Amino acid sequence: MRVRRFAAFIGAGMALSLAVSACGSDTEKTKAKTVVQKAKDDKKLTVGIKFDQPSLGLKKPDGTFDGFDVDVAKYIAKKLGVPENGVTFKETTSANRESFLGGGQVDLVIATYSITDARKKQITFGGPYYVAHQDTMVRANDNAIKKPQDLKGKKLCKAAGSNSFRRITEGPPDGKLAIKGVNLADASSYSECAAKLKNGAVDAVSTDDLILAGFANQQKGAFKVISAPFTDEKYGVGIKKGDKETCEAVNEAITQMYSDGTAKTLLDKHFAGTGLKPTTTVPQMEGCA
Repeated sequence: MRVRRFAAFIGAGMALSLAVSACGSDTEKTKAKTVVQKAKDDKKLTVGIKFDQPSLGLKKPDGTFDGFDVDVAKYIAKKLGVPENGVTFKETTSANRESFLGGGQVDLVIATYSITDARKKQITFGGPYYVAHQDTMVRANDNAIKKPQDLKGKKLCKAAGSNSFRRITEGPPDGKLAIKGVNLADASSYSECAAKLKNGAVDAVSTDDLILAGFANQQKGAFKVISAPFTDEKYGVGIKKGDKETCEAVNEAITQMYSDGTAKTLLDKHFAGTGLKPTTTVPQMEGCA
């Protein structure tokens, strides 16, 4: 009797072990899916965007989303086989973009995400989907700052997770201008930087011209962009490291977005009247190595 019970116990244990193994295999298969495969199978994607950048990625009071990055995300998702109602937007800040991709909280990040060599070590980039240029924004009545070098002795806002301040204060390879004597003031985001600039807590905000144009457009008459650009900022689509299949599909979608005129339509939609003269030719893709 004991032998039978022991045999039954062993058999149940083996069955349980096999079931757990099977579940583990299914989980591993799910984790191993590329974003392209997930889009094809599930017709759903989660895309990380900024929620606080006017004209780029902005969550409106009614819960909908607006901006160039939002529309680019919808276009790419559609080309991957995901309808607009299958796209979920998740708030992604400059500080958590890499961790969100690595941890699977988002499938793609389209959030003014500049392609850099340091970031390439952590994630794969599709694109760029736009090449912006770093510029500087000041209060509309401030005539003391006309070029980046005038930031010496001034308070410059430093948004968490962004590298833009380095272009001002450091030299190559991570920086560019190496201007000494710039006082940095921390902020959690560029929306907070804009608020600090408006209330006089900082003297300037320096980052990509698309971002600055969005804030200037949102609060007309409060700010001005000095129009002294000094870098190329290649906005990439963030993808989990090693997902070459998705990178190639994203590059194909971006190329088509420019070729069929959609990119120009979207840039005009979001930045007309800001003084920005957007580039509407297909950007040179970085490659998916």
